[in-house]
Amino acid sequence: MNSDIIIIGAGPGGYETALYAAKKGLSVTLFEERRAGGTCLQEGCIPTKCFCRSAEVADTVADSQTMGIITSAPTVDMARIVARKNEVVDQLTAGIEFLLKNKLITYVPERAELLDAHSVKSASGETYTARHMLIATGSTAKIPPIEGSGLPGVVTSTQLLDIDHVPARLCIVGAGVIGLEFASIFRSLGSAVTMLEFAKEILPNFDTDISKRLKQVLGKRGIEFFNQAGVKSIEPNGPALTVRYTWKNQEHTVEADTVLIATGRAPRVEGLGLDRVGIHYSPKGIETDDNLQTNVPDIYAIGDVNGRCMLAHAASFQGRKVIDHLLGEKSNIDLHIIPSAVFTRPEAGMVGLTEEECKQRGIAFTAKKSLFRANGKAVSMGEPDGLCKLIADENGRIIGGHIFGAHAADLVQEVSALMNRGTTIAQLKEMIHAHPTLSEVLQECAREF
Repeated sequence: MNSDIIIIGAGPGGYETALYAAKKGLSVTLFEERRAGGTCLQEGCIPTKCFCRSAEVADTVADSQTMGIITSAPTVDMARIVARKNEVVDQLTAGIEFLLKNKLITYVPERAELLDAHSVKSASGETYTARHMLIATGSTAKIPPIEGSGLPGVVTSTQLLDIDHVPARLCIVGAGVIGLEFASIFRSLGSAVTMLEFAKEILPNFDTDISKRLKQVLGKRGIEFFNQAGVKSIEPNGPALTVRYTWKNQEHTVEADTVLIATGRAPRVEGLGLDRVGIHYSPKGIETDDNLQTNVPDIYAIGDVNGRCMLAHAASFQGRKVIDHLLGEKSNIDLHIIPSAVFTRPEAGMVGLTEEECKQRGIAFTAKKSLFRANGKAVSMGEPDGLCKLIADENGRIIGGHIFGAHAADLVQEVSALMNRGTTIAQLKEMIHAHPTLSEVLQECAREF
């Protein structure tokens, strides 16, 4: 079978690119060995947000007395939480599969392997050809070489999403986005949570002001942090587990019922036939240029597999950029402005440069902050913990936005939109914001300049 483009992988990057290509009149053959939706829908963004919502409800009920609502203490039904998560995933998966019933899209629910620059072989042995290839195979959980990481009770985020109980004691190795979200979730559901992070700060890629304050607030919620901690081994201890780690030049242990390994993701490159075709790649992912093109003409790679930015929305827009490039159409997509968020309680969000990055690159900048505790909506919501930080270059143009607090993930999108249009701090000051809203923290921050 011949088509204009073959896409390997039906995650957000793959299936959204397929739909966009078909809308542009291109014929597509789309391969997926698992379920449509990829990591994001099946074991990442969407399932964890289901858990986040359950945790938020548990917190709301537990805190209801402060709002004048008297209730009994909440009881957590983990089986029902998981069942609801599965219902949401199934509903959205069915929706994607329905969209893929497009006359220009041939959906093949099988694994595909590259034969050459223009053809692949499916798991069932059929050969498919196309003028262009797009690799969008995503990533897998990265497991460090820790002795005992294969023991029962030691899980990845995928396995934790199907757990049938709330662990009394949860130890999380890695305080990045994945680790922190699960720490916040299971603390709300009743777990005692200990986090072991090798780096100096949590959320190493976030602005230090945000990561430090988020750590402080999560610590007040009872999550215990050990930064610059090196995990040495995990050992069975009856029905429990003992995690051995070094911290401040001494060996320590922590007992846990479940240990989550949350040390990041690795590009899914195995078994694709990259070596056969001569595609350049490394442990960081498939090498691509600014058009997401590999060193082999007509083969592109998007999303987690190229290691540029492991976010679902980054993959989707990289795919759009590829199709625009293939069709010779001008694209205004700026892949340097990609917002990201951490759905802890409170949330954290960022876009653009951090203060540390500006210093490293020698960029002249000004940074100012505003606090949620001065925002009427935040205080009335009972969510006064929060910080907004804006960074502007020497011309006053906004080059970075960093927020932690209620609905930070939504608020940072306004900063992203402003940055995409080259907005200055002076212009933001003059944009009327509704009152009372959380978004006023952005305008108040601008007024600090």
